[in-house]
Amino acid sequence: MILNRTFTAAWLVSTAMACICSAQSLPFFSSDAAAKVTVASGQVSVLKDSTPWALQVGSQVQVRQVIVTGSDGYAVFQVSDGSTFEVFPNSRVTFRANPANLKDILDVWLGRVKVHIEKFGGQPNNNRVITPTAVISVRGTVFDVSVEDQESTLVAVEEGLVEVQHALLPTKTPKLVNPGESLRVYRDQPLAQRSSPAKDAAVQQGLRAVLEAVYRVVYRAPSSGGGSPVPGGGGGGVPTPGGVGGAPGDVETEPPPPPPPPPAPAQNQ
Repeated sequence: MILNRTFTAAWLVSTAMACICSAQSLPFFSSDAAAKVTVASGQVSVLKDSTPWALQVGSQVQVRQVIVTGSDGYAVFQVSDGSTFEVFPNSRVTFRANPANLKDILDVWLGRVKVHIEKFGGQPNNNRVITPTAVISVRGTVFDVSVEDQESTLVAVEEGLVEVQHALLPTKTPKLVNPGESLRVYRDQPLAQRSSPAKDAAVQQGLRAVLEAVYRVVYRAPSSGGGSPVPGGGGGGVPTPGGVGGAPGDVETEPPPPPPPPPAPAQNQ
């Protein structure tokens, strides 16, 4: 009887230790679940007990922590599988808000992010980005997510394939968004047909604003009334013939002199 009790106690202890070791090996209990800051500029913070703590290169963000950027804030974060996400100015996102499923990488509440999901040896790497109106599923891709308010989400795909489902009005057939396409998801409307950025001027302007914001934040290029700060943006100092009627940002030149007056009519003698 004593031997049996001793054996049972030993078995319980060994089982408990195995469970603890197994739990410690899970990403939630290790640094594998964290995101490391690789680039930081301007006001970039993480909220701890509702208090903002400044982030810098090398800092780590843990699960359920909220990342906030100011009007000049920009940062790049990397996770253990090599995937990265960029957070642009005036944004608020939660990193891995659902610890039970670490594939839910971001919850975007406001602002703009760009996500680059790496594949595992060419195999799909399932991840999700969640906004107030959309659930975006990816397997290895590059895409932008913009949340201007709580009413709509804009998804623009650069590489790979993205599956978009309405967060509040789900359907049996989510929309697939291909490279070069975009999709806007409204809170109170079913999913619309995807559209091509080439045919959507608003999308083009939004993506261009992203590029300009990144350029100004990272490289500290000053804003000016003339010319685009983005290399190749055009309009920066190209004279307009005659200096009249040029596009905004063109350099005006001195207008040509007026033609001479016509000769006076001959008088009758």
